[in-house]
Amino acid sequence: MGLKTFPGGIHPHHSKKYSENASIEEMTLPKKVVIPLSQHIGAPAKPIVKVGDEVLVGQKIAEAGGFVSISMHSSISGKVSKIGKFHHPAGTMADAIEITGDGEDNWIELVDDSVEDLSIEELKKRISEAGVCGMGGAGFPTHVKLSPPAENPIDTVILNGVECEPYLTADYRIMLENAEEIIAGLKLLMSAVNASKGIIGVEANKPKAINHLKELTKNEPNIKVVGLKVKYPQGAEKQLIYAATKCKVPNKGGLPMAVGVVVQNVATAIAVYEAARYKKPLVERVITISGKIVKDPKNIKARVGTFYQDLLEYCGGTSSEIAKVISGGPMMGFAVPTLETPMTKTSSGVLLFDSKEAHKDDENTCLRCGRCVDVCPMNLVPSLIVNDVKYDDFDGALKYGALDCVKCGSCAYVCPSHIKLIQWIDIAKIKIAEKNRK
Repeated sequence: MGLKTFPGGIHPHHSKKYSENASIEEMTLPKKVVIPLSQHIGAPAKPIVKVGDEVLVGQKIAEAGGFVSISMHSSISGKVSKIGKFHHPAGTMADAIEITGDGEDNWIELVDDSVEDLSIEELKKRISEAGVCGMGGAGFPTHVKLSPPAENPIDTVILNGVECEPYLTADYRIMLENAEEIIAGLKLLMSAVNASKGIIGVEANKPKAINHLKELTKNEPNIKVVGLKVKYPQGAEKQLIYAATKCKVPNKGGLPMAVGVVVQNVATAIAVYEAARYKKPLVERVITISGKIVKDPKNIKARVGTFYQDLLEYCGGTSSEIAKVISGGPMMGFAVPTLETPMTKTSSGVLLFDSKEAHKDDENTCLRCGRCVDVCPMNLVPSLIVNDVKYDDFDGALKYGALDCVKCGSCAYVCPSHIKLIQWIDIAKIKIAEKNRK
């Protein structure tokens, strides 16, 4: 049977070779961390500590700012040294809490419970208390995803192990090294929404991961491992759902729950398992540090709030001058102005490029070639949206589907005129949101 996929998409240059064979290494404790109060979709968390307070690893330092929000916890033991504005992986400045370490690794008291005995309410409570959010993309609070309205019952939970972004290999390594925890987390997620089916979607360029997961689930009749065609953005939520189930999530703001599906990242499944079994807050994750100029590319298990500079130093630095730093993958990531940027719960990678790889091209006039239309996985016409944005016609941009754009970057990747299509569409999203708020 052929590999499953979706219409549209592209085949960007494969660059996983730098780190795909690098086993996960646990990084030494950082001397200082910065915990941003906004690492997720929704309201920022609210600090509950003050400068000078001593904290333990896993101690709550900021509470959720609403239902669509998550709490934050200290990732090292030490003292709160500053609360204010810091660099954020989205390339902006944002409120955060700085903690200076004490050189120890003193944790809050964890438990070791049987997850089979947990009620659905207690399971969701532990996930919420642990500050778990989606770790593969925008950081949607997990407890919210697991609380669909009664009119949208969930029958399928899909774990996203696609990792279609070039360079990134963190999810690949955890599927090889922590597959048992991933499967245990999937079962908990299925239990939380009373889903009868579980699917793990993995791209075909990860045959070892597919075979390993299939072997571990061969006696699990309700769990299926699905091999997916190597194509970007195969890991986008709507595209993954279509490829795995042939269900189409409606445009115009439609959510996966409309077709009875919840999607979570494989790393999130591990965080759910640890929250449920140990009451362990989400204070660490695996992150890829890669790029041709990185001396020793790695997949590192590091504490949330660790500076990119510290991660790079752990990889031996670079062999030549850095021209661009990207937080995330090259397709959907953000260029950041400094390595003094902290990793968050959603930080999947840090990429270092030299001047040849940075591709700082000027925009030219649109050629009306239609390549952006051919590759758009959402069946949009990006050039028409951008044309309206350039003339401040945001109603027109809305009509052409600006809000349905998943910002995968496929259109910009193939554009021969080097038009920054995603940045223009992002402006439309911001302006439309501002108008709706008014």
